Amino acid sequence: MTDLVIRGALVLDGTGAPGRTADVAVTGGRITEIGAGLTARRVLDAAGLALAPGFIDMHAHSDLALLADPPHTAKVTQGVTCEVIGQDGLSYAPVDDATLPAVRRAIAGWNGDPPGFDWSWRTVGGYLDRLDEGIAVNACYLVPQGTVRMLAMGWADRPPTPAELDEQRELVATGMREGAVGMSSGLTYVPGMYADDAELTALCEVVASSGGFYAPHHRSYGAGALEAYAQMVEVSRRSGCPLHLAHATMNFGVNKGRAPDLLALLDRALADGADITLDTYPYLPGATTLAALLPSRAAEGGPAATLDRLRDPAARAGIRHGMEVEGSDGCHGVPVEWETIEIAGSPDPSVIGRTIADLAAASGRDPFDVYCERLIADDLSTTILQHVGHEENVRAIMRHPAHTGGSDGLLAVAKPHPRAWGTFPRYLGRYVRELGVLSLEECVAHLTGRAARRLNLADRGLVRPGFHADLVLFDPDAVRDTATFPEPRQAAEGIPHVLVNGTAVVADGHPTGALPGRSLRLRPDGRVR
Repeated sequence: MTDLVIRGALVLDGTGAPGRTADVAVTGGRITEIGAGLTARRVLDAAGLALAPGFIDMHAHSDLALLADPPHTAKVTQGVTCEVIGQDGLSYAPVDDATLPAVRRAIAGWNGDPPGFDWSWRTVGGYLDRLDEGIAVNACYLVPQGTVRMLAMGWADRPPTPAELDEQRELVATGMREGAVGMSSGLTYVPGMYADDAELTALCEVVASSGGFYAPHHRSYGAGALEAYAQMVEVSRRSGCPLHLAHATMNFGVNKGRAPDLLALLDRALADGADITLDTYPYLPGATTLAALLPSRAAEGGPAATLDRLRDPAARAGIRHGMEVEGSDGCHGVPVEWETIEIAGSPDPSVIGRTIADLAAASGRDPFDVYCERLIADDLSTTILQHVGHEENVRAIMRHPAHTGGSDGLLAVAKPHPRAWGTFPRYLGRYVRELGVLSLEECVAHLTGRAARRLNLADRGLVRPGFHADLVLFDPDAVRDTATFPEPRQAAEGIPHVLVNGTAVVADGHPTGALPGRSLRLRPDGRVR
């Protein structure tokens, strides 16, 4: 007999087709029937609610959060049932005994570094096996290009030797064989940013031959942003690798109102046959680490060398010139604006929520000196919000048919960006119901079916018989984000039920603590299961 019937919901199937009222039957973790008058052991009355595929977070930083806090309340309460992790070119597999501590230190500001945590894996397959021990949502992994480069050649700012490039290609190939769905880069983060486009193309050829896609955080979101996007399109063309542009936006004052220029570039490439998708979050500020703003030359050699330069007056003077005058690569080619940089995470709670400019004015000190001393005091682990976005760009980009949703949420910091808790209900509440930027059906398709196609998920991302029952029930008239910048850890409203593989992870508006999720791996047939 059928396990569960969800009765009388407005079914939004994830294709963008008009919704229709129907019953949906679930047995053994899969959708078995869609119709009327269905019966089951248990019936969930969904009158007045919409039923959609679970939302897919195409850009998540939950690499440790999934393991350190498996119930994953921030995401399940948004209706997220699948996340793509291993982002921005830096994550925890593949590693060796020497590289792991360096990676942990480099991205402690993103993900934390939990005391007593079990770091027993070293391979991509080992990490995915660890996820399979019990997580709340499904997860897809990207081989992180920066970590791969660190394994092959450390923190060196130079082209790889032929042997080093071969080693990187083999590391990527192995990660793909073990189940990764693609490769990520962080091309404003060291050491991945030291790779030139020829090196990236060589690695993307491996990804393409394995059936995966490339997800770069490209070289600039400020001055030179269009050129940076064009470079990634060219890497995709030369390598034959599908391209997914991470948190694709146009930021800083130089790009106000320039989203149409980006979309025209993408449309030309798509018309020429390119395979391109992108993701965005529905907010204006970005989030990263304070150290990411440094010129790349200041970070060569790794964290210890960076701290030595910050303490050396001559080196520090060069860093100042790069940041305040030239507009360094770490600052996206834009001279740094201290009033836009708000501290979100630091061991010193007194600085959280304050900008560098504010801290400098309060202490009567120079902003650059405040910046350097904060990095030294926090061992480079400081995280920030960067208030550099433009609403007209956000709206224009989310309308594009290649668009999907990604939170880019950092969960472990003291004062996280509210996108970590609010991205998906904010799309539905603010940009669908309040502003009408997208229709309800179209928005659901962006957040579900289109993302599933990019990931090449075999049987997820649609409400369809035979598909896994990754489902979310929400009230279209009430769904909204409640996470704010002052109070970011606030669960969404209007999402009473969420199922992952047929098991409730949210029931009657409350997380259940169930852990039915697992890793979804690229298989030899090219599909992800």
